Amino acid sequence: MVTGSLFLSGSYLANSKEKKSNNQLPNSNEFVIINALLEEGFVYNDKAQVKSTKTGLYNLHIKNGVIESVALANNQQYTLPLFDAKGMLLLPALRDMHIHIDKTFYGEPWSAEALDRRTVKDMINLEREILPNLLLHSTEKAEKAIELMNSKGTYFARCQTNIDPTSGLKSLENLHKALENKKENIQSEIVAFPQHGILYSQSEGLLREAAQIGIDFIGGLDPTTVDGNMKKSLDIMFNIALDYNKGVDIHLHEGKTTGLAAIEYIIERVRENKALQGKTYISHGFALAQLNTTEAKTIFEQLAELQIGVISTVPIGKTIMPIPEFYEYGVPIMTGTDSIIDHWSPFGSCDMLEKAKLCAELYGWSNEFTLSRALRIATKDKITPLNSNGEKIWPLKGQEASFLLVKASCSAEAVARTPQRETVFNKGKIIFNNDIA
Repeated sequence: MVTGSLFLSGSYLANSKEKKSNNQLPNSNEFVIINALLEEGFVYNDKAQVKSTKTGLYNLHIKNGVIESVALANNQQYTLPLFDAKGMLLLPALRDMHIHIDKTFYGEPWSAEALDRRTVKDMINLEREILPNLLLHSTEKAEKAIELMNSKGTYFARCQTNIDPTSGLKSLENLHKALENKKENIQSEIVAFPQHGILYSQSEGLLREAAQIGIDFIGGLDPTTVDGNMKKSLDIMFNIALDYNKGVDIHLHEGKTTGLAAIEYIIERVRENKALQGKTYISHGFALAQLNTTEAKTIFEQLAELQIGVISTVPIGKTIMPIPEFYEYGVPIMTGTDSIIDHWSPFGSCDMLEKAKLCAELYGWSNEFTLSRALRIATKDKITPLNSNGEKIWPLKGQEASFLLVKASCSAEAVARTPQRETVFNKGKIIFNNDIA
């Protein structure tokens, strides 16, 4: 938890211009955030179009990591410790739902991969060479990556971790250490990911071991182009998940030629097993961007029905994912960094607000309303301060006190301009503050 002169102590009038500080950040489970800018509703023009967002200053009483109350800032007097938001905009904290911090170069001097992009199997061979050295300091580098995520407003991460014959369970063990060391800073889930293929590297036994030592999802990888047997590969993945009551999160890079059949089989297995419904995710899923209109309607309706989610890094270039259509059909859609910097890619920023902006740019969400909706790809349960009708749905009493402060007038501006994250809270604890960082 960050320390510094952020809290005010004793009796203090919210909205007062007086500055009082005890030069300490009390380790308090109960305090009040004063003068936070919150969204109150949309302002419409004479054509019933959203032209701006109405906001006001509020005070939030936080206790044991939960919002106890939200009230207009009207010079109330408090005896609890106070944190002055100074009119900055409060937004829901962000989630990175696909990130590899177990084998990152982050924390080392800059070094982009010298080789041109190669096949997945080429990259597997490269990994077999470099993983032993990466594992030597993977805990420390994972901790640095968590600090980077915090600085971008992220309080929750779904961490992919290699389970393969080269690293065995060591990558998972080192990740566990990093997450334990940073447990105040990050909430997390772990995917046991067979980066070298379940069948291609004979990793079923290792995945079963990993399933018993603190993971949440069983992963998979390109069951046709890497493993060479789509049904057998997917069956092993699903059977392990069912045997140990885990979710599924598969890396599926395959195009339509082989990827569509894999998606159809995933739908079939999830339909047969209610325990997998709402707990199965397709990461990347590039085949979904290559479907014709009829195919897309059929597949997207089934994904929505079974609540099979898609996790996309929002790629740019030849593949543009159909994210607007996912929303239209009700397919769960989330985003993540993937790689910060490693042998796969040097472009990761860990900034989920930047991902929301990328969506807005790619799909033409450039007005006040659509910009405000773009935020939902980066937050828990697609939460935004206002719903589509302009009704305030966040923050409310009883919700988790995980949020961030930015210098912006509304969420639409925050998405469009991606301002510096000033202060970030995880369950009521400050995990990043720009004045102290």
